Amino acid sequence: MRTLPPHQALVDELRALRRPGLPRLRHCAREALRDTAVAAGLCGGEDDELEGIERLLAAAVRRLTGGGPLHDGPGCDPLARAAAHTFGLFADRRGVPAADRRKAAAAVYGVSTERFRRSHELEVFAEVATGALALAREATARPGRSGPGGPGSPSGTGDPTDSGGTAEDTSSRTAPEPAASLLFADPPPAAPVPAHVAARIEIRVCPMELVRDADILVSSENVYLEMSKIFRPTVSAALRRAAATRNAAGEIVDDVLPRELSTWLRSHGRAGLPVRPGTVVATSPGALAAHGVRRIHHAAVSTPVEDGDRYHVAPAALAEAVQASFALAREERATLSLPLSTICFPLIGAGRGGLPAPTAARWLLWAVRRELREDTTWSVRLVTRRPDHADVLRAASSDR
Repeated sequence: MRTLPPHQALVDELRALRRPGLPRLRHCAREALRDTAVAAGLCGGEDDELEGIERLLAAAVRRLTGGGPLHDGPGCDPLARAAAHTFGLFADRRGVPAADRRKAAAAVYGVSTERFRRSHELEVFAEVATGALALAREATARPGRSGPGGPGSPSGTGDPTDSGGTAEDTSSRTAPEPAASLLFADPPPAAPVPAHVAARIEIRVCPMELVRDADILVSSENVYLEMSKIFRPTVSAALRRAAATRNAAGEIVDDVLPRELSTWLRSHGRAGLPVRPGTVVATSPGALAAHGVRRIHHAAVSTPVEDGDRYHVAPAALAEAVQASFALAREERATLSLPLSTICFPLIGAGRGGLPAPTAARWLLWAVRRELREDTTWSVRLVTRRPDHADVLRAASSDR
């Protein structure tokens, strides 16, 4: 029995498929795509593999919409739109030449085709491959199937996080495969919130950089892990200013957080390239150590669109970032021997990310509660400098 193919094998086949397109799929290398489609229950083998692979790609791209419909308009996730153009999945676009498909995909982000090829297109291949593998793993986990690698499973892997790469260091945590429940506009209905969970969530109105009783402060970043300009009125900029080391004249001599993020990007081969939405990278607190802060977690959730003045945040990426931050914090407890117990989150996605504050609050509370139910050793501060956002958080907190 074959295991699920590694993530990189799917990425390579998707990259090779881009130019010839789906009408010439039969002439392309497709072993990894076929094995994944079989595991996902979308085809039975060689007789219907071409149709099954097309269904697999369409389903994987639909996962990127956040639960909404797939269409070529502003209301649809830009990554999903770009992926659909890349592979000709929109109606009447299946046979469009490769150059025109790439041009249409680049237009979604408002960038040149060359910039798209060097950056956004790589993200498209990676995310479609991730979605395809997630579909296969979900299918093998359904009742009546023994799961990956087990008897009766046509395909599987013993490690559900395996992507064919090497182990990461503990300065980052990539968001796990999104569960199906994370793909809808609103979080799924939650069970009643236990008192011990509610008691460990506190809502505060104050600037994030002034919090003094949290071990970890979370900053919302874009998928390029580029922090806000130091003068901007954002959480990212505020933490950047507060963490910087200054001389007696007040001049910055070490812009600590961007420097450490740049080091991480270079060491992981992502300089100038996006990371997966939901990825969380940790840095030291810089000068914020004087406030008792031990770590800064940078949650990459915002994807630039058009000219880069606007961003898109999928609710699923917000929830995945919360999960990844808790997972990274647990690793740092062990590997760095830090007594971490409190995480402080802003209202992720409700600023330039464009999510309505009530939507961001519901997803943030849902994800935080889920973590606190499973791990009773943490407490959480939800911090905003805007009283109206605090009211939104309180309303979401009381909605049980």
